[in-house]
Amino acid sequence: MPKRRAKSKANASATLLALVVVVVLGIFYALTGRDPGGVFGAGTPTSFVATQTSPVVNAPTSVNASGAWWEVYFADPVNINDPSDWQSSIEGRLIEKINAAKTSIHIASFEFDLTPVAEALIAAKRRGVDVRWVTDDENGLEADAEPGHGQFAMLQDAGIEVRSDTRSALMHNKFWIFDGQIVWTGSTNITENGIFDQDNNTLVIQSPELAVIYEREFQEMWNGQYGPTSPSTLDQQIVTVNGSRIVVVFTSEDPALENAIVPIVKSATRSIRFLTFSFTDFPLADAMSQRSKSGVDVAGVFEKVGSETEASELRTLMCRSVPVKQDGNSGFLHHKVIVVDERIVITGSMNYSTNAEESNDENVIIIDNADIARLYLQEFDRVWSLASDPEIETIACG
Repeated sequence: MPKRRAKSKANASATLLALVVVVVLGIFYALTGRDPGGVFGAGTPTSFVATQTSPVVNAPTSVNASGAWWEVYFADPVNINDPSDWQSSIEGRLIEKINAAKTSIHIASFEFDLTPVAEALIAAKRRGVDVRWVTDDENGLEADAEPGHGQFAMLQDAGIEVRSDTRSALMHNKFWIFDGQIVWTGSTNITENGIFDQDNNTLVIQSPELAVIYEREFQEMWNGQYGPTSPSTLDQQIVTVNGSRIVVVFTSEDPALENAIVPIVKSATRSIRFLTFSFTDFPLADAMSQRSKSGVDVAGVFEKVGSETEASELRTLMCRSVPVKQDGNSGFLHHKVIVVDERIVITGSMNYSTNAEESNDENVIIIDNADIARLYLQEFDRVWSLASDPEIETIACG
């Protein structure tokens, strides 16, 4: 829609409000096929149920599975927990992508301490690949001086530029863009803990259109634009890849919980499953409990550390009779995953918290694909089987 100069402050405010409403409704329509208010035209809404275009190949478990244009990987701290055997881990899959890159590797990733990855990036740089990295200041470049680190220094000594934010809020993303064609995202930090100790997920999608979306966000941060004042391009962050609708939201320029996640949860008709490191957002917990009350099958697992605090929403859900557990992994449950109606997967770097929504730089990817959802549900079942029930006496319902 062409921009028009407002004739008055009232007209400008009304125009802005209308645009916000259209964008929010657009995301809801894209993911659910529902058209509240008839904004997107009359008639029967298009069905967004994923078509069978991405069969799982050789995937007896959900640790290593792929379709024609996507890959899903889960950390497996029970069976894959030796950093010296990185070839069989998510790290190995990442290094394969680095070694295959021909033109560019652009990275926005929070933490880093994996020397084999640094060595692969240096080799890519030497063969002419444009390698650039945006990281957090405190947890990225400053932490590089700590014991066991030094990998950013290796990159810089090899001529690879690394930039960081200078804010107290976090540059918390974990995404990579290869050759402007492939996006690697999810909850996994590029660290020994992230890959060998914690429960994490990685989603890889081959799509130039999706890569454009992430590349635009990378360039903003590369040029020093971080946080809530960075440009919003929310209306340009919906793509369809092989019949699967994908929506991307970057916080904190756009509120992912308010704009996308809560509306999708409210639209659930059959089931909601979630795995969460930090969940302190009451509107999301309230939406889940309301759907449970309406007969939707809702269940989730919280990381044990922090889940019994006043801020955590574990109490809200438990006291409203929603089945919840605390993670049994000795390392962190670091997932930020919601699966709705066995088809819509929400993942990325963003915890369900105010800081993540309003201050940090985060990415949320929402994909409507039943095959991918099935793998995330397998991971949910694995984590659920190792988790334990909260101790009611320590989490009193008031």
